[in-house]
Amino acid sequence: MTIEEFVYTASKQEIKTGSVTWISPSNIALVKYWGKKKDQIPANPSISFTLNNCKTTTTLEFSKKKAAGDITDFDLYFEGSSKPEFKPKINSFFARIEKYCPYIKDYKFTISTENSFPHSSGIASSASGMSALALCIMSLEKELNPAIDEEFFNKKASFLARLGSGSACRSIEGPLIIWGKHVKTENSSDLYGSKYPYEVNDIFKNYQDTILLVDKGTKQVSSSIGHNLMHGHPFAEARFQQAHSNLEKLREIFKSGDLKAFIKIVESEALTLHAMMMSSNPYFILMKPNTLEIINRIWSFREETGLPVCFTLDAGANVHVLYPEKNKSEILEFIKNELVAYCEKEQYLCDEVGKGAEKL
Repeated sequence: MTIEEFVYTASKQEIKTGSVTWISPSNIALVKYWGKKKDQIPANPSISFTLNNCKTTTTLEFSKKKAAGDITDFDLYFEGSSKPEFKPKINSFFARIEKYCPYIKDYKFTISTENSFPHSSGIASSASGMSALALCIMSLEKELNPAIDEEFFNKKASFLARLGSGSACRSIEGPLIIWGKHVKTENSSDLYGSKYPYEVNDIFKNYQDTILLVDKGTKQVSSSIGHNLMHGHPFAEARFQQAHSNLEKLREIFKSGDLKAFIKIVESEALTLHAMMMSSNPYFILMKPNTLEIINRIWSFREETGLPVCFTLDAGANVHVLYPEKNKSEILEFIKNELVAYCEKEQYLCDEVGKGAEKL
């Protein structure tokens, strides 16, 4: 689909008031997106597991104004409390989507949102939060134009979510979502996330993700700043090519269930992400000493036991421990006995691959 197809042009039904609630999950990238162009277009394609338990629930209440007005006319509540400090990000989101959803000027909104995980847990909520809000906006559009089908609904929701937070476009559906144009992957697009179109071995359909909360503090560098540091980065082009190559390799790995090859790519991607940050200008080290302790213990445990456990990282210190469901008991025991001690206040979250967002 093209950008122009997402511009709302249908005649509007008369909808005066209403309310809609969506629950949308976070996701964890296996091939990382790092670096972006104008309008949240990724510099390289990425693929992610949609998660199941780390979710945001957002309710959008809307009432028709007497006359179209300012898109900043909304109230925002997080876990029951007014959060004016969150409003600038929503303002930016509404400004970006106004062209595609001009009807938002016709309504006064009240946005109420909450996370299934602690807000200060160190888990980024932008993917789950912005995707949930985008889905609520699309539910209003669906009321205004009932002719919208499910495929268009999901694609435009992903398109809108991307304008709020790039990775949010991968949270609409599941279990495996690709975002970014990849010449060897059918229907891949820079504009929105799509379900991975090829055969996936059953072992990946209930994969586990235990998230070790090493550092729950504010990130040293925002994702937006980090992405922008890829402009002029001396290793950027090689990194982008690596992402394309790894996506191509994963096609056979997902089909065959080759966990050794899967682990090799996933861990390499995580370390490459941090290598790009460490070699940018200015440079950042976002891992903590306990991050490295956990990585080394995972490597030792895997070598000693032969169990297929691996790690991945986002742009921070926390560690996602990935492993098949069939090995859950042994690996969770290892996590509790050897890794939890390296977490802040021994906190961790247990998650698994999920199917995507759900309307309540």
